[in-house]
Amino acid sequence: MTQLLLRLFVKDSGDPDSPAVRTAIGSLSGFVGIVANIVLFFFKLLIGMFTGSVAITADAMNNLSDASGAIVTLLGFRLAQRPADEDHPYGHARFEYLSGLAVSVMIMVIGFELAKTSMEKIITPSAVAFSTAAAVVLLGSIGVKLWLSLFNTTLGKRIRSSALLATAADSRNDCISTAAVLVAMLVEHFTSWQVDGYFGMGVALFILFSGWNLAKETISPLLGEAASPVLRELIVDYVSQQPHVLGYHDLMVHDYGPGQRFASLHVEMDKNRAPLLCHELIDDMERECFESHGIHLVIHYDPVVVDDPELDRMRQLVTHILQVRDERLAIHDFRMVPGEGHTNLIFDISLPLDLKGQEKTIQRTLENALNDLGQGTYYTVITFDPAVFDHT
Repeated sequence: MTQLLLRLFVKDSGDPDSPAVRTAIGSLSGFVGIVANIVLFFFKLLIGMFTGSVAITADAMNNLSDASGAIVTLLGFRLAQRPADEDHPYGHARFEYLSGLAVSVMIMVIGFELAKTSMEKIITPSAVAFSTAAAVVLLGSIGVKLWLSLFNTTLGKRIRSSALLATAADSRNDCISTAAVLVAMLVEHFTSWQVDGYFGMGVALFILFSGWNLAKETISPLLGEAASPVLRELIVDYVSQQPHVLGYHDLMVHDYGPGQRFASLHVEMDKNRAPLLCHELIDDMERECFESHGIHLVIHYDPVVVDDPELDRMRQLVTHILQVRDERLAIHDFRMVPGEGHTNLIFDISLPLDLKGQEKTIQRTLENALNDLGQGTYYTVITFDPAVFDHT
């Protein structure tokens, strides 16, 4: 069914990196979600009113929130494709994240209202009427929601959309909550226990929990989360395979939404190579990275000395001393400036976050170890970089 819908409603669906295809797939998910959830809402609302079940009514309201969420998701995908303008030079792709945040807030509001209704039912319980029609509707709802979960998972993976994958997870959660409602109705039918309010409360709490998790997932990229390991490796693997690149570090990635990723990176090249040639190579890398991977990459050129045995010896010695303390410590941009009474060693250290605050201790320990060797007096001039930005 998913492939059929893609063929019917998405032109060139085999090109998921195309902005037009991304918008079309997001719109398809939104339209299908709206139709399916509105149908489920009306059927469940009628059954809930007929049986007097607050749990079924709660589940119906959950479907209504899902339909509203599908509308917001649809609008988010449409707005995300608006081109860059003077006020928003990086585009509007983060609308996709904002739509996910709006959906999560709506889910939590409805969950809170349903919790209040369920509490009233717990305090003043009333019987729930069993009917075969109600059971059939709930079973059908589980089947529809299971299909929606698989449908959105397929689409989300195809265009690498966190919003669609979150929608898929929400549909999967709905299968669980609807199953709980069905169990509550059967328990009341076959026993004298009036558990409808308690199951309704359980559904409400589950909705609140899902909404909170979805909110965290959408807020994180808006705040500026670290680049995914896959994206980081994609960039450094590409750069490391280029000719004349000796090393790389200080990778920083800025995510302004799907299709709007910007990155900066330092690359090391032999200082003896012609600067104009290095500039040309860097231009080629930046252009090819965008054409092949859709990443706006800015590369900083770092010339390094490769033919100084004493510099190499000291670099290896400093690296060894640091990694005896912690094997995660790495250095880059290493320079050595000899003087009459001492030698300055100037370099950057990639510092893991859990070692933050220990910079002075690390520097003092390193200088003591170097000077204890009796090979001269060394002072260190160190810049500590967060390890999350470094690939050395």
